[in-house]
Amino acid sequence: MLEVKNVTKRYGKNLACNDVSFTLEPGSLTVLLGPNGAGKSTIIKSIIGFLKYEGQITVNGMNNKSVGARKVLGYIPELPSLYPTLTVVEHMEFIARAYKLTDYKDRIDDLLKRFELDDKRKKFGDELSKGMQQKLNLCLGLLPDPDIILLDEPMLGLDPHAIKELKIYIEEMRKAGKTLFISTHIIDSVDMLWDRTIIMQNGQIKANVTRSEIEGSGKTLEDLFFEVTEGIEKDDVTGSGKDDQGEA
Repeated sequence: MLEVKNVTKRYGKNLACNDVSFTLEPGSLTVLLGPNGAGKSTIIKSIIGFLKYEGQITVNGMNNKSVGARKVLGYIPELPSLYPTLTVVEHMEFIARAYKLTDYKDRIDDLLKRFELDDKRKKFGDELSKGMQQKLNLCLGLLPDPDIILLDEPMLGLDPHAIKELKIYIEEMRKAGKTLFISTHIIDSVDMLWDRTIIMQNGQIKANVTRSEIEGSGKTLEDLFFEVTEGIEKDDVTGSGKDDQGEA
């Protein structure tokens, strides 16, 4: 379980996240929606431990920056950060050794084949197209097979085949009991099965609802998104889950 409690993050005078609270239940898939600048990447980077913040974030009861938490947390950033002088397979080997993985060769082979990088094994990081860099970015984040996976705009820059394959892989991880947290500003990209959606705007959570709550309201996810981000009057569904999830 991942718990975010009253997290606030400021960049100088700019309030990027304001008293944000929510819980990711084990084995769930939560979608984090919001327009650009809503604070999505900031809260994800706070969870993974890249940023200092006010508040508390725990992973299975452990501080998110502890060694124990880092062993179960995985992160796929929005923008790839590759080494220009390492090949594709050397990047994968680097991650495997950094995480002290064992028996990982077959997993590397599977990931590279699934994301159509098998024939690019000897290509250097700076020789890859932006789309291929994003595919490698995904493979690097998925290789350690973490229990909780944070994906920040994972489909940006991917071709249709890679998007389809990623969605299949996400569903496989969900069925395997992984906890997934996917951030995006593109509503159409989250047509996979999800359990809960959190909508952010201006650094605050504006809605925190389950899939069944939205479906029971007779609305679509798109309807709800535009209601809460464009200031249209909202009904009870946007407040659902507030008490038990600690909505900001």
